[in-house]
Amino acid sequence: MNIVLFEPEIPANTGNIGRTCVATNTRLHLIEPLGFRINEKARKRAGLDYWDKLEVIVYCNFEDFLERNPGARIYMATTKAQKVYTEASYEPDCYLMFGKESAGIPEDLLVKYQETCVRIPMWGDIRSLNLSNAVSVVLYEALRQNGFEKMTMEGNLHHLNWRE
Repeated sequence: MNIVLFEPEIPANTGNIGRTCVATNTRLHLIEPLGFRINEKARKRAGLDYWDKLEVIVYCNFEDFLERNPGARIYMATTKAQKVYTEASYEPDCYLMFGKESAGIPEDLLVKYQETCVRIPMWGDIRSLNLSNAVSVVLYEALRQNGFEKMTMEGNLHHLNWRE
């Protein structure tokens, strides 16, 4: 799986998303300009000690991303989509793209990818979810559809045992 952040602005969100990517063996793609420096302390703190385990690729713009990922199947998460994220069928190597916190993905890109735009349903007039929460929601649905491939499916207690 691949997470693509289009011009992310808040380092803590990117750090949290990076940690989720490590926990799910997902690549993180960052499309510049970024609203922070890649080595900023707040981003590292949010990623904790996981950031060095993250596969992160930085692109100078969306065209650079497309050139370096030819044939990428891109699903764009947006509050403007007509299709709910659970209605899409995600491939194991697909790209889940999310826009910057203040403006989302530009509409000129959304109309080019209309068939693969997805939304997370929300109650009332709320504008959007926090970016790192939205990434988790859509990513875990894509992983579920692909059988949580190679992921740990059972947990162990540290001091006690589960009843048999």
